[in-house]
Amino acid sequence: MQERTRRAVIGLVITAALMAVLVVWTPRGAYLWIKALHVIAIVSWMAGMLYLPRLFVYHAAAEAGSKESETFKVMERRLLTVIINPAMVASWAFGLWLAWEGGFVWSGWLHAKLALVLALSAVHGYFSMAVRAFAADRNTKSVRHWRFMNEVPTAIMILVIILVVVKPF
Repeated sequence: MQERTRRAVIGLVITAALMAVLVVWTPRGAYLWIKALHVIAIVSWMAGMLYLPRLFVYHAAAEAGSKESETFKVMERRLLTVIINPAMVASWAFGLWLAWEGGFVWSGWLHAKLALVLALSAVHGYFSMAVRAFAADRNTKSVRHWRFMNEVPTAIMILVIILVVVKPF
């Protein structure tokens, strides 16, 4: 099994295990605590998703093999593995539990939100591939590309916030 497949499977298993714990053991009054943890996880995930492509912009401009490039490799890997990945797992687990426990499973706004969160997860996967490409000095994307990609998580975030707050349908 390839390393990235193994990591994806581990992430899914951790998410499922966390969901199972929340479903089986739900202490009284947990909803607001889980909601707070969900918001914390989302803020952490988005902070990383907004910062990582900015690092890519600078890394793409750096000469491969330079001290600067090597520093960006460490920063990108740590940001992804220590902040972004765990925050995404927690966001999904807590969010799905909140949707179920709050009775929002059949709400149209939630379906649209889930589609956007799936899109954000796909962008997350794309960024993960980019971290591996930069680590191997195989980035083929331009600074301009990474500047554009820096805006994608922001656009998704804005739409998700509107859906959650306004609940238009």
